[in-house]
This record gives sequence, structure tokens and C-alpha cells, in this order.
Amino acid sequence: MNRSLREAWMALAGLSAVFLFEMLDTSILNVALPTIGRDLHASTAALQWVTGSYAVVFGGLMLAFGALADRFGRRRIMLAGLTLLGVASLATAFVSTAEQLIAVRAAMGVAAAMTTPGSMALAFRLFDDDRLRVNATTLISTVGLVGLAIGPTVGGFVLAVAPWQVLLLVNVPIAVLAILGVRFGIAADVAADLHRDPIDVAGALLGTASVGFALIAPTLFVEEGLGSWSPWLVTAAALLATIGFVVRERTARHPLLDLALLARPLVSGGLLFKAAAGLAIAGLGYLVTLQLQLDWGWAPGLAALGLLPQVVVLIAGGALIGPFVRRAGLDRAAWISAAAVVLGLAVYGLFGNLGYVWVAVALVLVAAGLRVVGVVAGVNVLRGLPDNRTTIGAALTDTATQVPSGIGIAVAGTIVAAMFTGNITAAGWNAHQTAEFRQALTIAGVTLTIAAAALVGGGFWRTRQSGTKR
Repeated sequence: MNRSLREAWMALAGLSAVFLFEMLDTSILNVALPTIGRDLHASTAALQWVTGSYAVVFGGLMLAFGALADRFGRRRIMLAGLTLLGVASLATAFVSTAEQLIAVRAAMGVAAAMTTPGSMALAFRLFDDDRLRVNATTLISTVGLVGLAIGPTVGGFVLAVAPWQVLLLVNVPIAVLAILGVRFGIAADVAADLHRDPIDVAGALLGTASVGFALIAPTLFVEEGLGSWSPWLVTAAALLATIGFVVRERTARHPLLDLALLARPLVSGGLLFKAAAGLAIAGLGYLVTLQLQLDWGWAPGLAALGLLPQVVVLIAGGALIGPFVRRAGLDRAAWISAAAVVLGLAVYGLFGNLGYVWVAVALVLVAAGLRVVGVVAGVNVLRGLPDNRTTIGAALTDTATQVPSGIGIAVAGTIVAAMFTGNITAAGWNAHQTAEFRQALTIAGVTLTIAAAALVGGGFWRTRQSGTKR
């Protein structure tokens, strides 16, 4: 075990590169979508799947690859995923149709599912001290959040001087850096830290289907509305797949995910906190973006500046996590930061229509809470799991963020769509439409607050039980 972050610098550099890829890849590509559409003559639906194929494959396969990593080796799966990332990124240079780009993005989603859960699990393995684990996770997440923050700006500058393919080719040197850091900075997997149970193929398929459908459904609700049959059909498919997954995991001799692990207080508490944070940051971001540009008439550049308080807190807040955790302890830090997320949503729901100051306060509170809970809750989940199940635990924390994020956008988008009459993107709203939109923002904000508060309440209750149950 390493006794300081400095001793593990090579491993941390590699794992930080993994998280940088995940954050930078998503944010840097969005700014290029109009250019990609013109260059490849892509339809609106095809452009949606350029980003959607990555998200659905990534989210759907995380549990399966988390289980595979605990079975065959976290470092081994990580290196295989990074190699796939490099190859898929190089393939971008040869893309000539939207369908080919969607296939490349899907391959990148597979690579992300192979690497992202392992980054948390491998960072956890580097140290046996919880303080160092928190500091390592904070460092890795800070690097990723920098990528998330600068991605659109960097993408805009690159597009001014180079073709859009460069935005994905940048993943190649990142993958090489990650491979070197993981290969030479992290010891090979020890057989005693892995399990030898047979792979639950049926469970993997059902788990992948349930998460995949759960990620597709919110997008369909926002785009097609409550009156369309397709989002309801996909939602029903998600529920059926989830029920099938639970039944399978309860009856399988060697389940993909032992559901008894979810009953552990630290695990269930951490997952509930992560779910609340994912719901809040996605739902709030969606509402604020609509408010600044459609209601207040801010230009896209000015609206981006309006989100700056959130970006600053997400990046700079990393320096405060360590001292806060040392002062409050891991368990208290988790529920306090999760409560800050709920408070931020409440501020927005009740006062967001009164002016930008209240919007900024809400953004800061949610970002500050997310910054802490993202690290602390993740560490708590892994603390509550056996050593040979840490990667599936990391996959669970990522899934617990991804799915509620989609739900948060769906809830907010559906409420706004249901209450607003006419075309929301049309210029020149009348007074009645403006009043409808602002009322919808209030109801959506309060609804998200209630949902996040329920999740945080459950997480607090479960975390309090961790003193007697592990």
C-alpha cells in the first residue's frame, strides 16, 4: 500500500486520464454537433444518437463490466478498455457517414464502461487509509471536472482551425497516458482479491437492458411528450427488465450482483446520496439553461457565463473536501453535502424566478454538495463492500448517478412541456406563456426538491445504521 499520494503519482496520473476522457469526451463533442451534422449530412435523429449511443452503451454496460472486472481482474479490464478507446478514437479519422460515427461512439461507450468503474476501484486499492482514499478520489475527479468545464471552450477554438474529427482524436494521447500510468503504476491483480464465481450471463443481459431502457425513456419523454406511445413502451420495457433482473439475481446461484450487498447500510446510503446528486445536477442544469436563454433572453455565450458559479465550485471545491471530511467524518460529510444539494434545489424552486442572484445561489449550493458527495458517498460504498466486489460497487455508484440524471431531466422537461402552450423555442412569448413557463419552473423545482429530499432522507437513515451494521 502507498503511504502518500506522491508515492502513487504514476497510478493517479493514469486514473486521472481515464476520468478526464469520460468528462472531456462528452462536453467537447456537444459544441461540434452542428458542424458534424452539416459535414455528414446527418438528420436530427442521427445527431441525437451520436451522443445518445455513447450514453446508453456506457450506462447499460457498467454493471456487467464491473462484475467482469471483479472476476477477471480490474487492471486487466481497464487496460483492455483503454486499448479499445484508442482504436475507436483513431477510427474517427476514417468516418464518412453518420452511421459510422454512431458505431464509433458506441465503441467508445463500451470502452468507458470498461474503464470508468475500474478507476474508482483501483484508486481505492492504492491506499488502506480512508483519508488518502478521499484525497486520491478528489484529485481524480478534479481533473475530470476541469475537462468537463473547459471542453466546450476548447472545442470551439479547435473547430475554428481544424476539422471536428480532431475533437475525438484527442482521446488517443489520453488513452496512451492512461495505459502507461495503469500499466506501470498499478500492480497486477492479485488472485486473492478476485472471485471465481461463474459469470451470470442472463443477469448481465437483463441488467444492461434495464439500465439502457431507463436511459432512453427520459429522452423520449422530453422529445415526444406524454401523449406519445414510444416513451411509455420503453418505460414498460425498463420496468420489466428490472423486475426480471431482480428475480434473476435473487434466484441465481452465482448472481451478477448479490442484492444482499445493497442491504449494507454504507452501500445503500451512499447510492441514495449519489442518486439525489445526479437527479439534482441534471434537472437543475436543464431548467436553468431554458430559463436563461428562453425566458430571460440571454445569448448562449452569456448563458454559459451564467453557469460559471457552478463550474468554479466544481473545480475549486476540491481543495475543501479533505479538510471538511477530516472535520466532519465520512458519514456526516456525506449527508451534510447531500442536504446542501436539496437546499439548492429548494432555493431554485422557491426563488429562482426572482432574479439571477437566487439562481446563482442555487447553482453554488448544488455544486458544492455534489462536489463533496460525489467523492465521499463513492468511498463509503466501497468501504461497505468486500474487497472482491469493489468494481461492481464503483459501477453501482456510476449507475446510481446516470439513471437519476436522466430521470431529473425527464421530470423537469415533462412538467415544462405539459404546462407551456405553443412552441417553447419560438421567439416573442406573450405574457400568458411567460407566466406558464415560470410557474412550470417553480413546480419542476419543487418536485425535484421533494424527490431529492426523499433520497437524502433514506440515505441519512441508512448511513446512521452503519455504526452497527457493515
